[in-house]
Amino acid sequence: MSELPGRVGRALRDHDAFVDDPDEHGADEVPNTSTPFDASVAVAEREDGRVEFDVTVGVPTIDAVAEEHVADVVADGWYETFERRIHDVGDVTAAGHELSPSVVREDGVVVVSAAFADLNERRSVNDAAAVVDFVEGTYVQGVIPGYEYGEPVTSLIGRARAAAGSDGA
Repeated sequence: MSELPGRVGRALRDHDAFVDDPDEHGADEVPNTSTPFDASVAVAEREDGRVEFDVTVGVPTIDAVAEEHVADVVADGWYETFERRIHDVGDVTAAGHELSPSVVREDGVVVVSAAFADLNERRSVNDAAAVVDFVEGTYVQGVIPGYEYGEPVTSLIGRARAAAGSDGA
């Protein structure tokens, strides 16, 4: 486990989307706690003074969370749409990073990865959290009506309804 640069550790510690003690995890993988998905950021300090952030978010495929059978054509269509939407992720960063996310589906999980580097560690931590939020929001947008879902979809939809002031009726 490599050590977090001090300035980055402080920025992560001060941000409410990451674990309270990022130094415990090291630079290899600092968990994001603002989402029910498996999300983390790996950090590496570069020789030019910039800090590189590699954000990874794993989300279940739609057929993995649906309570009933989802036809292959529907599952494939869901994945293709999710993948297309994820490529707009660069618009969410404050620094306007040119992101080229990787989207890979394997064994009921879709893993989204995006990397960027910046001199400003606080802005970068905010941008890393924004990437995770974007993936979560894109996932929720892609939930297909008409199916019964298990976790984490039911919780995410409940949170979205609460934030919108809707009781779901």
